[in-house]
Amino acid sequence: MNSYQETGGTSENLKLLEDKKLDLVTAQADVPAGPSARILAKLYGDEFQLMVQNTARIKTFRDLRGKRIALPAAGGQYRSFLNLAEHFGLTAQDFQFVGSTEAEANQIFSDRQADAIFRVRAPSNTTLKALVQKGEITILPIEQASAMGIKYPTFIPSLIAQGTYQGFPPIPPQDLPTVAVHRTLLAREDLDFTVVYAITQVLMDYRQEIVDAIPPDQAEIRPLVAQFQEPETGTGLGAPLHPGALAYYDRDRPSFIQENADLLGFLLTLLLVIGSWLVQIKGMMEAHQKNQADEYSSRVIILLEQVQVSKSLRELEKIHHELLVMLTAAVRDLDQDVISEESFQSFRVVWQIALDVNRERRTFLAQKMRQSATP
Repeated sequence: MNSYQETGGTSENLKLLEDKKLDLVTAQADVPAGPSARILAKLYGDEFQLMVQNTARIKTFRDLRGKRIALPAAGGQYRSFLNLAEHFGLTAQDFQFVGSTEAEANQIFSDRQADAIFRVRAPSNTTLKALVQKGEITILPIEQASAMGIKYPTFIPSLIAQGTYQGFPPIPPQDLPTVAVHRTLLAREDLDFTVVYAITQVLMDYRQEIVDAIPPDQAEIRPLVAQFQEPETGTGLGAPLHPGALAYYDRDRPSFIQENADLLGFLLTLLLVIGSWLVQIKGMMEAHQKNQADEYSSRVIILLEQVQVSKSLRELEKIHHELLVMLTAAVRDLDQDVISEESFQSFRVVWQIALDVNRERRTFLAQKMRQSATP
């Protein structure tokens, strides 16, 4: 059975997701998610909203030192507040945090028992609107958002627009700089692929239907739907995309081959040209190798003819020496790829025949000479 659960905020949401007690949760983007979390979408921007009692005489963030802050000392909003404090040279020990729950902290601030309240909420949040419209409360600007983004990349500069909480007189009376972080929709990595695809599709393709389903007494939520968008990928920050969401976002994107058809066509043509060159070069090399081997073989045949008609042992010795020198040269050319292995073997056969004939001719002439010398 499908159900939803009200929680204490981002940190509790992420824990329930890791404990497999919830399938889908929302979370501030500046709070690290667990290993099981996978992102579906960026929903809308949550703004850092710092409100102070007029009687507290607080003009800047550093004026909060030693003051009572209506903020539970745990959770995503607490973490965001401490990151702000660190940027301005303050730590948790510089504040008094009151309220064990957000509701309790709201009541404490409403009863003027706290000097300030800090929330990370969408513009015109109904709870904050009720606090502001009670009067005697000032919304403080939070400067240096761009500088904070250097250390905290999820922090982005934003504005609390003039008249966000009241049109006349306008509250705030002018645009106030502040910091914002995206609120994201996360799912467990083992949540069914098709379910996640369908949820992502509804969020992106049926925004008007979602707006129409929001009741009139919650009309301030409707503008948030227009901010639903695909998360950035490849930044190395935050949870990775769920495969089901990724499949939805990639549905209309051309494949790598389609997207790079011109480049791939050029590379294919280039490879074919290079291949043709290599074939030609290989053919030229093989022809050169064969010519060199044929030259060796031709020289051996000439020597073989000389052996057959020779009548001098000295000439035969000279031919034997030339055959050995030729073999040495052929082996060297084989090592240097001047001739191929196949061509070398063909030459070797002819060379061996010439060597054998030379040896037999020398033996024959030596015997004949001995016979002539016998009385």
